[in-house]
Amino acid sequence: MVKFLLKVSATLENVTDFEPIDTPESPFEYTFQIECTKCRTTHDKEIAINRFEKHEMSGSRGEASFVFRCKECKHEHSASISRTDKVLTADDSKPVPILEIDARGIDFLKFFTYGYFQAVGLETPTKFKEIEFDEGEWYDVDEKTNEQVSIVDLTWDISRS
Repeated sequence: MVKFLLKVSATLENVTDFEPIDTPESPFEYTFQIECTKCRTTHDKEIAINRFEKHEMSGSRGEASFVFRCKECKHEHSASISRTDKVLTADDSKPVPILEIDARGIDFLKFFTYGYFQAVGLETPTKFKEIEFDEGEWYDVDEKTNEQVSIVDLTWDISRS
């Protein structure tokens, strides 16, 4: 089993505690490009995993968040994901791990920023929900301070832990 960490970094202006909206009522679909470690074939479609769904692995080997059979080599692979207790704050200068991935037979190559994120005002209790990154950046105004808030320079890194 290989453990990966999905890490996030960004420049946060007047917001903090940035994270995906990921609850049982509204699960976040973590979307990746993957590669089979057996035959090194990159899967031709993006795959989405949420941490609340569980799938049976063949041979009664338990459950995983994602089960995949490679089209090329026909081997079954799996991954389980869990959130860390971390969020990206305005003070963070290094990438922060927000997701742990336990993978068997899969390399996670790239993360796609689909779905909704949330943050909190830096100086106020204003909650910003349903933040999307269609353009790669996000801007809004904190109505309590009448100041611009933004998240820019958003980068994601997948590394072995």
